[in-house]
Formats: sequence, structure tokens, C-alpha cells
Amino acid sequence: MQRVSLGELEIFAAIARARSFRKAATERGVSASALSQALRNLEERLGVRLLNRTTRSVSLTEAGEALLRRLRPALDEVEGAVEAAYAFRRTPAGSLRINAPAPAVEFVLGPMIAPFLEAYPDISLEIIADAAFVDIVESGFDAGVRFGEELARDMIAMPLGSPLDYAVVAAPGYLAKRGTPAGPDDLLGHNRIRHRFPGGTIFEWSFEKDGRAVSIVPEGRLTVNDSRQAVRAAKEGVGLARVPVDYVQAELATGELVRVLRDWSPLLPSWFLYYPSRRQMPPAMRAFLDFIGARKDATADRR
Repeated sequence: MQRVSLGELEIFAAIARARSFRKAATERGVSASALSQALRNLEERLGVRLLNRTTRSVSLTEAGEALLRRLRPALDEVEGAVEAAYAFRRTPAGSLRINAPAPAVEFVLGPMIAPFLEAYPDISLEIIADAAFVDIVESGFDAGVRFGEELARDMIAMPLGSPLDYAVVAAPGYLAKRGTPAGPDDLLGHNRIRHRFPGGTIFEWSFEKDGRAVSIVPEGRLTVNDSRQAVRAAKEGVGLARVPVDYVQAELATGELVRVLRDWSPLLPSWFLYYPSRRQMPPAMRAFLDFIGARKDATADRR
């Protein structure tokens, strides 16, 4: 049997995990054609086909399934050995990949980027804005950020930032025509701008006051998947929008938008950072957790 390189095996595992040459190439920062050639070289050396390719999909052959099953723990061991060696460096090094929804990237992770990179010059950081609930391990991420703490049992979750304030807002002109709702029941007569998640579900509007809790799936003529589009539509008088208050601070201050049902809008759980439970945490991930902890301590000291 001809000798194969560790790099070729890592490429095969990346393609198999992503089920896509394009996605694996993007993750590794190379061209899809380069990965395709590397895989062909590996298959020629082994004398067996590992992947079935069509123009639309990539799937594992029986031989590929068998190889990947044995290869995954071996690659994990190699990664752990490299991480252990990195631990002897004076400063943490390596790469860190984080998957998070756009609001969390913009208002929570965004302000951390420059100071984190300055504090750890040997760490490279990749942040992907994505609202879909992805398997971060399968997708090659070190950590993810999601709303709430109901995550996989094999993940460690920690609150990231303060509780979230979602505001129901509308343009003054819209409210002058349609009236200002005093409670959730009044929303039935209004056009509500809906937000659809990547999985297909519509974001529910939840309210609570004096022990009464109400959740509704909004109905309306406009559905978006980006809070900024919802804000723009609300400013143009399309209807009521419910968005993180960070997106509308300026408009509320100028009166371009008006907040309604504030007494019915409780704070929601914070964003949570989650990551796999590992015996040996990558140095870059450990550095990021230490960085977050230091920022929390500094914020607490200023209060």
C-alpha cells in the first residue's frame, strides 16, 4: 500500500464532514479544485473510491464511511497533541472559528474583535454570521452563540452579555392611522412584520404583564430574515416590528420610531456562548474564554 499523508486524510475528513467541496474549500481557505485533486490523489493511492460526487451532492461510499469512522478519533488525537504542544508557548496561538447570529455578532462579539486580536497577536479569528442552528463540531467551529441555553447536552454554555430587550416599534405616521396598541390583544388589527428563521419557523412575539403571559405568531404581509430590513420597513410605515432594541436606539431617540407595549415586554435570556466539552481545550478557545471573563470582571468593577 502506498503511503498517504496526514494532510490528505484531513482534506478527506473536511469534505466528508461538510458534504461539499465548496464548503470545505471555504473552511480551509483554498480552492475547491485543489481539494478535488487532493482527494483524487488519495483515492488513487488507496485504490478505492471514498466519495460519490454529483453536480449537486457529495456522499460517502462504504469505504469512505469506514475510513471516516476510524479516522475521526485519530485526527482528534493528533489535534490534541498539537494543542498540548502549543500550551508550551508563552502566548496562546492558533485559530478560532465562531458561528453566531448577526445581532450577536454586531452587538456582542463585534466590540470584542479588535481588543481580543490586540491581546493575542498569534491567534487568528473567524466569525461567521449565521442564524441557522448548525452542528458546530460537524461544521468545524470551535464555538457558537445562540439565544437561550437550551443546547446540546454535550455542550458547555455560558451567558454572553446582558439579558436581551426586544422592542415592538412602529413609525408615528403608522400609529396615527392605525392606533397605538395598549396590549397584545390589540395587535390583531395591525400589520406585523414577521421574521423567519433559517429553519423556517416564524419568530414568536412573547409578552408578559401582571402574571399573564401571551405568545403569538405574528401575521402580516411582509416577512424578512434580517432585523435591519424589519426596521427599515417599520420606518416606512409598513407595520409593527419586533427587533432587538440595539437596532433602533437612534430611531427611538429621534422619534423616527415609537416603542409600544413596553410594559408588556420582559427582558429575554441573554445570548449564550457554547462549545464542546473536551479534555484538552484549544489554546485559542481558552484564551477567548479568559478574555470574556476579564471583560466581565472589568465591567463589574465599573458598576
